[in-house]
Amino acid sequence: MPELTDEYIRSHVASALAEDIGLGDATTNAIVNANHRSTAFITAREEVVLCGLSLAKEVFNQLDPESEIQNLHEDGHQINENGKIMSIMATTRALLTGERTALNFIQRLSGIATMASLYANEAKDSNTLILDTRKTTPGWRLLEKYAVQCGGARNHRRGLDDMIMIKDNHLASMDGPNRIARAIDLARKNSPGLKIEVEADTVVQARQAADAGADIILLDNMSVDELREAVSVIGNRSQTEASGRINIYNIQEIASTGVNYISVGAITHSAPAVDVSLEIIK
Repeated sequence: MPELTDEYIRSHVASALAEDIGLGDATTNAIVNANHRSTAFITAREEVVLCGLSLAKEVFNQLDPESEIQNLHEDGHQINENGKIMSIMATTRALLTGERTALNFIQRLSGIATMASLYANEAKDSNTLILDTRKTTPGWRLLEKYAVQCGGARNHRRGLDDMIMIKDNHLASMDGPNRIARAIDLARKNSPGLKIEVEADTVVQARQAADAGADIILLDNMSVDELREAVSVIGNRSQTEASGRINIYNIQEIASTGVNYISVGAITHSAPAVDVSLEIIK
């Protein structure tokens, strides 16, 4: 699971607060006494898989170092509608100023965790793992990949430096024959310690990638019948990953083809924010 270090969380939260507060919370500072303290609860208004609690907690700690915060659940927990997530006792100014930033972290990351959980559950009766992609919000990749793990799915590569991924545009940029085999050979010589994945749009390309020694073959936008044929042709020579045109309704059928992985960009780029709220009770 991606490691969210204390320093990373502090830095990310400080940046988010600076973006929102600017020169100061004009409304709250005008209306609320600086010494007034209140208690509040963050509550889920729908069934969700939680994520982002450490960031929400850090929001209020930065605004009021003397705040008293209790997590009533942990990241990765599924809670029901109207379930309480967190209690916060802090200055009322801190609660009001930090409310939106804290909720943004929980809403966005819990939305991803919840969607990842839906996809993972659809494939739970197979040997296929659900992966995310690099289709993440700029600057939020580590957070969003952490949320994917909280939902029970798994991470594909973090970035461009931790795996070789030979895609169709890489091959299109090359001249001459035997591009897949040549690309794999060049990649292995340049980065001998990295796994090599090759995108294949056809069963013929999948066979060529397996013949050339690819570690993983990405079977892109193939029909279910093509996936079955490609898995058979590849055999145990390479692992297989299905991608493209994947949705919650066809994932079981795709998993039944025997692919090792299914990568789903929607887990991160299309996950709706969940509905959570902060209410001051006194």
